Amino acid sequence: MNNFAPLTAVGVGPGDPELLTLKAVRALSEAATIFTARSTKNGHSLALDIARPHLKSEAPVVELAFPMTRKPAVLAAAWQANAEAVLEVSRRGEPSVFLTLGDPSTYSTFGYLRRTLKALEPDFPVRVVPGVTSYAAAAALCNQVLVEGAENLAIVSGIDDPEGMKAALTACPAAVIMKAYRSYPAIRQVLMDLDLMDRAMFVSCCGLDGEALCRELPPVDAELPYFSLILVRGKGEE
Repeated sequence: MNNFAPLTAVGVGPGDPELLTLKAVRALSEAATIFTARSTKNGHSLALDIARPHLKSEAPVVELAFPMTRKPAVLAAAWQANAEAVLEVSRRGEPSVFLTLGDPSTYSTFGYLRRTLKALEPDFPVRVVPGVTSYAAAAALCNQVLVEGAENLAIVSGIDDPEGMKAALTACPAAVIMKAYRSYPAIRQVLMDLDLMDRAMFVSCCGLDGEALCRELPPVDAELPYFSLILVRGKGEE
C-alpha cells in the first residue's frame, strides 16, 4: 500500500469560467497544491486564470514545463521532471490538482504526465474530473447539432496527414477537426475534395476574448488563432 496523496486532473473547460463543473469547483477548493502546465516558450496559463477564483489563497501554484518539441530525449526528460515534482508533493500527503483546458482525456498534456507517473509508481492514485470540450462549446455557440440517430462523430487531429484525415472524414458523416491552425491549407483542401465545405463551420477562441464563428471557412491564406477548430455537421442537419 502506498502513502501517496492523490493527484486530480481537472478539466476547466474551453475558456468560459461559467463552464466549470460543480465537481471541478469542489476539487479546486480542496487542493493543497496546484499544478499547471506551461509551454517553455510561454509562461502564461489560461487554465490557471479560469480556476484561480476557486483556489485556496494559500495553495502554492507549481508550473510544469512541457516543451514544444518532438525530440524524444527532451520530452522524456521534461515528463520525468514533472512527474517527480508531483510525487514530491504527494509524498507529503498533500492532495493536488493538475489544471488542463478542456477535458483531461482529450489532446491534453495530462496524458504525458499520467503515463510517466504510472511508470514511476504503478499504484500512484490519479483521479480525473472531466471538463467541457472545446468542440462541445463550439457546437453550442453555433447552435448546431453535430450528429443524431445512428450517425458517428470523428474527432480528428489537424496535424494528421491529409490521407489519414480524408479516411476519417470519409468514414463518418460528422467530424471535429482539432488544432485546425496547424495545417489549415491542407485541411481545407481535404474538405473541398470530399465536398464538405458547405457542412463545415470554423470556430476560434471559443469562450475567450476574440471569440469568432464563421459558417464559411476562412480563405486558404488566413492566419488562424491557436485555439481554432472546424466542425463538420452530420447529414441529419441538412
